[in-house]
Amino acid sequence: MPQQALPLAQIAQLLDVPEDALRALVTDRHAPTPAQGDTTLVGLTVAEAARRIGISRTKMYEYVATGEIPSVKIGRLRRIPAEVVPEFLARRRGEAEYAIAA
Repeated sequence: MPQQALPLAQIAQLLDVPEDALRALVTDRHAPTPAQGDTTLVGLTVAEAARRIGISRTKMYEYVATGEIPSVKIGRLRRIPAEVVPEFLARRRGEAEYAIAA
């Protein structure tokens, strides 16, 4: 039997907290987290780019070292252009589809 969700006002009353505070908490939970990253960044750190793809930093450094993922060095910092991440995934997806078809 499916359970029905309690109205937010009733949950706030049961928890003995102001409804506005509970509503703000719920809203904050759906906001982007630091782990998701700042979508306005143009140059990503290796860790940020790896997190966006869902791979380890070590694997990302391998891709950078082989040139599969282009990067630039700014002083002592290594940055990966943000637009490269979806291009890399699209390229890898195309390779996977080609391999399956062959």
